[in-house]
Amino acid sequence: MSTAEYDHGAVRETPDRYGAFPRLTPEQLQDLAAHGERRPTTVGEVLYREGEPFREFLVILSGTVEVLEDHGGPEEHTMAVHGPGRFLGELGLLEGQAAFETAVVREAGEILAVPVERQRALVAGDPVLGDVILRAYLGRRYLLIGLSAGFRILGSCYSQDTLRLREFAARNRLPHRWVDLEKDKEAEALLRRFAIRPEETPVVIWQGERVLRNPSNAELARLIGLPAPAPAPEAARCEVMVVGAGPAGLAASVYGASDGLTTVTVDAVATGGQAGTSSRIENYLGFPSGISGGELIERAVLQAHKFGARLMVPAQVSGLTPQDDEYIVTFTDGSQTRAGAVVLASGVRYRRLDVPGIDRLEGTSVYYAATVHEASLCQADPVAVVGGGNSAGQAALFLADHASRVHLLVRGGDLNADMSRYLVDQVERHPKIDVLLHTEVRGVSGEERLESLIVEDNASGERREVRAVALFVFIGARPRTDWLRSVLALDEKGFVLTGADAQAAADATRWESLGRGPLLLETTLPGVFAVGDVRSGSVKRVASAAGEGAMAIRLVHEHREKAGNLVRTAGPEGPRQWQAGPRPDDDREAAETGDADG
Repeated sequence: MSTAEYDHGAVRETPDRYGAFPRLTPEQLQDLAAHGERRPTTVGEVLYREGEPFREFLVILSGTVEVLEDHGGPEEHTMAVHGPGRFLGELGLLEGQAAFETAVVREAGEILAVPVERQRALVAGDPVLGDVILRAYLGRRYLLIGLSAGFRILGSCYSQDTLRLREFAARNRLPHRWVDLEKDKEAEALLRRFAIRPEETPVVIWQGERVLRNPSNAELARLIGLPAPAPAPEAARCEVMVVGAGPAGLAASVYGASDGLTTVTVDAVATGGQAGTSSRIENYLGFPSGISGGELIERAVLQAHKFGARLMVPAQVSGLTPQDDEYIVTFTDGSQTRAGAVVLASGVRYRRLDVPGIDRLEGTSVYYAATVHEASLCQADPVAVVGGGNSAGQAALFLADHASRVHLLVRGGDLNADMSRYLVDQVERHPKIDVLLHTEVRGVSGEERLESLIVEDNASGERREVRAVALFVFIGARPRTDWLRSVLALDEKGFVLTGADAQAAADATRWESLGRGPLLLETTLPGVFAVGDVRSGSVKRVASAAGEGAMAIRLVHEHREKAGNLVRTAGPEGPRQWQAGPRPDDDREAAETGDADG
């Protein structure tokens, strides 16, 4: 079927202008039919409801379905209308989240219903169909975010808890709308409607009726259906614990789980790390036209789920303690997990700009990421980006599609010094980007929001005012290793030492029984590996981070063999038992002959 518009009487199908509403081919429908059931529909029937988990993947065979937000509420409105050959749902269906919309039959007909678990397996196993569905679902998620659909965050722009909730929602790519308690006309009506006192904010309003007063990130995650950690028994254990879910951590998750190791991956904020906030990565191998950080991460998350890795967000690790040739991983909520090996992939956080008065503007007009959420807050106004690396260049190009002007402020005198050549070319050619070299921010102006910057030419000392309603800061980063300072060896900047560097700082008595020193990515603790940006000496690129994550799992196997670690195998009685034996690795022979995949 084509993607032309279908006019079904009074209900007109939404055109597929952005590739988010494709129509399946007859062959794809036939393949899906073998895994589901055909079911008649009636006018007014609700196929799935906002706030409830998806249970089925639904394809429209005949008739028309309308997708609504706030169904039955005072703000009900149509998001899309679909006809024959189209499928329903969005990214939450594949990731186990609650629906952000309600689907209602407007013209009776017939649907094909495939159980969600079976559909997830089909997406993972059929690359063509999987690509169609994944791209459509990603497109729909970004449309929802751009339309400010989903839950409401009602709070003051001066509240740190409001900032925390907004950051958590944005980093996890969750559709939502922020209602500013000070400025938004909608705020007063919501306060009255739900009998909320201003001092009780911030609040999260879900489905137009549920109210969470100043929820924790974990409470918000449970509301939406994110895989937040649940209280675990004291004996909970896994073979590999991955701390951090950026490209390095997700690669370790995929390879660990695909090798048959019980793999748990945790992150304090969101899957994706810094890469997840990138608007476009153009030098990642295999994507000649580039790929957004969000799409790359969503694909990696689905791949990890496919092999059985368990991902938990938010879950912040606070301690790592050796015990009986294993490690006790302690979380900030007091829960613990025992791990046979640990992969540290906690990444870095961007450094704050040391400028008087900038703290009060963070979260309202000073940002450390440039996503769709931040861009939507500064449309048609000038903005400034501070930094001379790839992150700053990518942010400037992305923001130039939204802002009237982008001032790229670079402390050094050469844009080529820290930025890839392909980005330099695009930045210098873009008509809406001004590159200001030898430039540093010395002051900010604006009470509630940024209005302008005082910048200084560090070569001449001349100062001037630059108008900007938002400031995006990308000036280097510091590792997330404060919790590791008394646990293992770090370099002078706080990055984790590995390999030969770790051996020089390691306690020799700890390694004597193993008869070896630290492996290439191993830290001063046997069986604890560091990968990606958190590792001292690493190449700060997405591709190298993913490669190190995959390599770490190979080294985990080597550590287990040399340490005589016990390998858990599934017994007929159900629970896994610990016994000595070789590691499960389908690709080992191929790896040793150079024929391994990826």
